[in-house]
Amino acid sequence: MRKCGILFHITSLPSPCGIGTMGREAYEFVDFLKAAKQSFWQILPLNPTGFGNSPYQSFSAFAGNPYLIDLDFLNDEGLLFKEEYEQIDWGSNPRCVDFGKIYSNRYAVLKKACKRFEADDGYREFCAKNSFWLEDYALFMSLKHSFGGKPWYNWPLGLKTRNEQAVDGAKSLLEDETDFHRKVQYIFYRQWRNLKEYANKNGVEIIGDLPIYVAHDSADVWGNPKQFELDDDCNPVRVAGVPPDGFSREGQLWGNPVFDWEYMRKDGYHWWIRRLEHSLNLYDKIRIDHFRGFSSYYVVPYGMPNAVNGMWLKGPGIEFFKTIESIIGKPDIIAEDLGYIDEDVINLLAETGFPGMKVLQFAFDSRENSDYLPHNYSQNCVVYVGTHDNDTIKGWFDNAAAADIEFAEKYLRLNEDEGRCRGVIKSALASVGETAILTMQDLLCLGSEARMNTPSTAENNWQWRAIQSDINFELANELAELTELYRRC
Repeated sequence: MRKCGILFHITSLPSPCGIGTMGREAYEFVDFLKAAKQSFWQILPLNPTGFGNSPYQSFSAFAGNPYLIDLDFLNDEGLLFKEEYEQIDWGSNPRCVDFGKIYSNRYAVLKKACKRFEADDGYREFCAKNSFWLEDYALFMSLKHSFGGKPWYNWPLGLKTRNEQAVDGAKSLLEDETDFHRKVQYIFYRQWRNLKEYANKNGVEIIGDLPIYVAHDSADVWGNPKQFELDDDCNPVRVAGVPPDGFSREGQLWGNPVFDWEYMRKDGYHWWIRRLEHSLNLYDKIRIDHFRGFSSYYVVPYGMPNAVNGMWLKGPGIEFFKTIESIIGKPDIIAEDLGYIDEDVINLLAETGFPGMKVLQFAFDSRENSDYLPHNYSQNCVVYVGTHDNDTIKGWFDNAAAADIEFAEKYLRLNEDEGRCRGVIKSALASVGETAILTMQDLLCLGSEARMNTPSTAENNWQWRAIQSDINFELANELAELTELYRRC
C-alpha cells in the first residue's frame, strides 16, 4: 500500500521552554499529520544526547532523553509549579535550540519534580521490567555527575572495571541520585507511551531511528564491555567510521567502539535481541542507521587522526537476522543502505526483504547514471527527498554544481510556477516507492539555515526548530491534496 509521512524530530517542535517536547505541541502535530493524510511520523533517536548534542552519540541505547519531557504536563500533575520553569531563560531564538542553556537548567527543574513524585505500582513495575538496562544507566549517570562529567573510562580503576565492591559502594553512596534517574526515565516513558497511543489512534505510525553503533562513553559499553572490542584499559581496539570518498578526502572517523561479533554470535545476540525488542515497543517501524555494517563494516585503529588507514571486516550477515527472527519474529525495519554499497550489501538486503532507502538529493550528479534516479526505483523502497544529514532542497539548489542543477530541473521538469521545493516533493510522492518521507524543512521551503546536521562537523547541529505558525492547516490541506493525488492516503 502506498503511504507517506514526515521526518520531523521532537526537539524541532515549537515549545515555550527552549526545545521541542512530548507536550501539547506534539499532539497538535499529530493532528496536523492526520489532517494532511499522512501515515507516518519519522523521528530521530529518542536517547539522551551526548557529544555534540547528537542523538547518534548517546549515553544509552535504551534510555529516553530527559530534555523531551514536557514541563507543562508535570505542572498538570502537580509535580511542578509554573514559576519554577516559566521564568528561566531557555534561549532567545525560537528557531534554534540553545543546548547550553537546556543542559544548565533542565535537570535542576526535573529534580524538583522528582522530589514530589511518589513511587506507585506503575513506577515499581517499570523499574522491574527495565532493570536490565535501567540500573546500569541510573548508576552510570550518577557516577558521571559525581565525577564532573568525565567519561567512564577515566573513572577510578575499581569503578571503571566494575569491581563488585566498588560498584556496591557507589550504589549505596549515590542512592538518591540513582533514584532520580530512574524516576526521570519513568516519567519520560509514560509521556512517550501516551503520545504514541494518541498518534496510533489517529492513524499515524511512528518510525523510530536505531543507530547501529553506541557511544564509547555510554552505559551500554560500561555495563557490557565483553560485547565490544576493548583492550585491557577499556579503550577500543578499533573504532567505526567510513572510508574516504567524494564527500570527504579523510573519510569519517565516528569513534564508536565496534562490536565483538564473534562474542555476540556465541552469546546468541542476546544484547541485540533486547535492544530490538525494546525499540519495537517504542516504535511501529525502525530505521536502522548504517545497515551495511551487518554485511561488512569499516574499522580504524584506535587513536588514528582520521579514517584513511582503515579496513573492511565481515559483519554477521543473514545469520544475525535469522537468529533475531527466530526469537522475536520478523522486525519491521527500514534499512539505511546509503554510502558505499557493494554486492554483499545488496544481497543481504534482498535476503532480509527489508526496504532500502532512495534519496532524491543523491540522484543528480550529472556525470553518472545514479541508482537514486526515480526511474531506477523498485516498489520495495522508502523514498526521501533528503535525510537529517542532507541539506534542505532549497539549500541544495543554492549550493549544488550548475550542471547538477540543470540536470535536476530537466529530469524533474521543474518550473517557476510551482517552485523547486514543491516540484521535488511531487516527484518523491509520484515515485513507485511504496513509502515516501518528506522533511518538515522542505515542506516549509527553508534554506541551509534549517539544516539539521552536517556530517563530520561537531558545531551548530541538531538545533533547528519550527515555530507555531509553521504548522498550519493551510499547509496540511495542501499536503492532503498531494497525498490523494499520488494515491498515498
